[in-house]
Formats: sequence, C-alpha cells, structure tokens
Amino acid sequence: MANKDLDRYYAALDKALMRFHTMKMEEINKIIKELWQQTYRGQDIDCISINSDSEGAGTRSYSYRVVMQNGGAELEMRGRCSAGQKVLASLIIRLALAETFCLNCGILALDEPTTNLDGPNAESLAAALLSRIMESRKGQENFQLIIITHDERFAQLIGQRQLAEKYYRISKDEQQHSKIEAQEIFD
Repeated sequence: MANKDLDRYYAALDKALMRFHTMKMEEINKIIKELWQQTYRGQDIDCISINSDSEGAGTRSYSYRVVMQNGGAELEMRGRCSAGQKVLASLIIRLALAETFCLNCGILALDEPTTNLDGPNAESLAAALLSRIMESRKGQENFQLIIITHDERFAQLIGQRQLAEKYYRISKDEQQHSKIEAQEIFD
C-alpha cells in the first residue's frame, strides 16, 4: 500500500510540475512577444518565442530553442539573425525571465545592452525599459536599475522620464586613474 501511495504521490507531483512548467513557459512567451513587439523596429520578424521539446518519454528533460515568427512561418533563430537581433532577443528573454521569476527582485543589471543595436532599436529598448520595467517597479522601495553603457544617448533616453535620480560617470584623470562622479540626470 505504501508503494502505491508513493506512486500516486509521484504521479500527482509529476503532473503538477508539468502543468507549472507549461504555465510558466506560456507566461514567459507572452512577455517575450509583448517586449519584442514594443522594441523591435524591423519588418522581418513579427515576434519570437521559446519552444520546449521533451527529450524522451517519461522524463522532465527539455530541449529549448528560440524561434522567430513571421506571418504564419516559424523558423529557428540560430544562424538566421543579425548580431543586433540576437542581442535584442537575448535581452528580451532575460527581461521576461526576470519579470516572471523575480517579481520582488531589487536589482536589474544590464551590461552594454545596446551593443550591435541600431539607433531605432536602441531607442525602443529604452522606451520598453521605461514603460514596462521602471514604471511597474517605481513603487518598489528596493528597486535599482543598473545599466553599464558607453552609449550616452541611451543613458539620456533612460533618464528622460525622471524615474532615475542620477548616474555615475567613470572617466580617467591625467594619471590614467579611474574617477567616479555622481551626475544628476538633468544637469
């Protein structure tokens, strides 16, 4: 009887985990689609998503792949995208994962998010960060957005909505030592 109970418990747990996985993948893909459509300015990709395929019967092992959709066609992104499209897809996926699993997370850090992005896509990324991430978290006491960038235009776009208080400019002095200066956004 104990073995039967354990088998039933295992089957129920496995079914609940599979439902949870499906639910979270749907949530992640919904966020990815919205962010892609808010951000991407090209005409060749309508949206992207993560597809997960089971590897073997009865296992909880998955193979994940990022696919792009245009019209009714769905193609794997690997080997078919520009460097900018790959960077944007990577950022959007990470933002969707953070939004799904880290609701009360205090820090979101992006290192050189505009690398390989053209001007319009960098601008729409700034707008998406502002409208979706910063607006929704501005009431959260512990939230900090850290962006490491050489792109001053992108930093200015982020600071335009008065959601940021200051930024830090790192430069070199005459002896080639790094110096850090706090700067007000609207100086």
